[in-house]
Amino acid sequence: MSLTRIAWLLTVGVSLLVGLLVLLAGYTGYAVLSVAVAASAAINLT
Repeated sequence: MSLTRIAWLLTVGVSLLVGLLVLLAGYTGYAVLSVAVAASAAINLT
């Protein structure tokens, strides 16, 4: 596994984690934004 792929996987994971934590804090809009960032980063994994 290349370093680039690991970096994108970490970006996706951190974005999803932040989205979950922000959602639990009650900030729905920011949670959706974090999930969108994760989805955008996941595109680079293909």
